[in-house]
Amino acid sequence: MSINQEWRALYERIWRPEFFPQWASGLAESGLREDGDGWLADGPDGPIRIRFTPHNDLGVMDHQVDLGGGDQVHVPLRVVQNGEGAEVMLTLFRQPGMDDERFAADIRWVNRDLKALKRLIEG
Repeated sequence: MSINQEWRALYERIWRPEFFPQWASGLAESGLREDGDGWLADGPDGPIRIRFTPHNDLGVMDHQVDLGGGDQVHVPLRVVQNGEGAEVMLTLFRQPGMDDERFAADIRWVNRDLKALKRLIEG
């Protein structure tokens, strides 16, 4: 998703885990609660535990989502320079056993969340 803001300024504005619930409905529906070295949230399918990449100079905002029952999802998320603006890139991996319909729904959800981030930042 292209966002009209200098990439470093955008990263500094959005990298904190507390900011994610403002736009990432697929990650946490009810906000995040800090819990030791991770975060707890109520996800769309129940409680989840999330570990975020620490602040860095590269625009990396990866997170590891523990869905419970041993299921973990790695979500690569980057903010990179795109001219004078930024590109926010999320890689969505198809999970084992996920059918085409569920994967398509996840793609739509990610796109909706990225559009929400764009609206939030650009106004």
